[in-house]
Amino acid sequence: MPTLKRLAISIGDLNGVGFEIALRAHNDIKHLVHPIYCISRSMAEQAASLLNIPIPEDFECHTISGDFTIQPGIVSNQSGRYSYDSFIAAIDLAKSGAVDAITTLPIHKEAWMMAGIDYVGHTDALRDIFECDAIMMLGCEKLYVPLYTEHIPLREVASHIQTDPLVSFLLRLYQTTAHEPVAVLGLNPHAGDHGVLGDEERFIEEAIHEANTQIGKEIFTGPIVPDIAFTPRFRERYSMIAAMYHDQGLAPLKALYFDEGINISLGLPIIRTSVDHGTAFDIAYQNKASLLSYQNAISAALRFIRLQGISSK
Repeated sequence: MPTLKRLAISIGDLNGVGFEIALRAHNDIKHLVHPIYCISRSMAEQAASLLNIPIPEDFECHTISGDFTIQPGIVSNQSGRYSYDSFIAAIDLAKSGAVDAITTLPIHKEAWMMAGIDYVGHTDALRDIFECDAIMMLGCEKLYVPLYTEHIPLREVASHIQTDPLVSFLLRLYQTTAHEPVAVLGLNPHAGDHGVLGDEERFIEEAIHEANTQIGKEIFTGPIVPDIAFTPRFRERYSMIAAMYHDQGLAPLKALYFDEGINISLGLPIIRTSVDHGTAFDIAYQNKASLLSYQNAISAALRFIRLQGISSK
């Protein structure tokens, strides 16, 4: 039997649903990968007792310091700090070659802020740690949505729509996914209506043309009118739709595929996948959390490991 690939699992905010998901899914995913959970044994036992679920003997823990009392559904600096330390431990395991990829469970942004952590999320931290411009992409095999801008105020999005950075984004997207064709959304209603409702689309159009020219074939199409891009007929043609800002892409994506969607960080020297949902404090430790996004994130990590192995040959 071939050796299973090793995955580091950052446990997320322990006041939320992350540990429940990891524990309940363990007996299924252990047949796909060898998971290493970035949580101390004592914290795992505390969380498991709240769930009234025994910890399997093969539930391998990678010790994280800073034990605290779990408070289901509560935003706290202790849970924020622990989730960040778990995440950094997973990254360190990947950087050292001890694991083949990492999968992250949900953190709470306010808890990170309370803990004095400067990053607003996993992707921002990954960009800084690896000094590269990672792309956040969410979705599932039916539909992937990469984001040009992510966690910035909506009022700032328009100023980011410039040709050169858009070209760079599109080229990196193709280099890391080899996906084609890709639809690229406009920014404004009706994609600007030829300048009537805004002129940012001219930069998007220029970037699409330049990216396709550099690649040597028509990979990208657009700018597409945003309000028709997620209709069934359009999705029959495009299984990847690049959005200009966070909610433009993720609101319709999650309406369509909330339970099964995942988050992938593209363009990093390590492989990182994640669930695409939050901490779900309202159902923490009630054994109600869906496992599907997490299971899909594990499967996606395994696919990217295999793709990486093929591309390096």
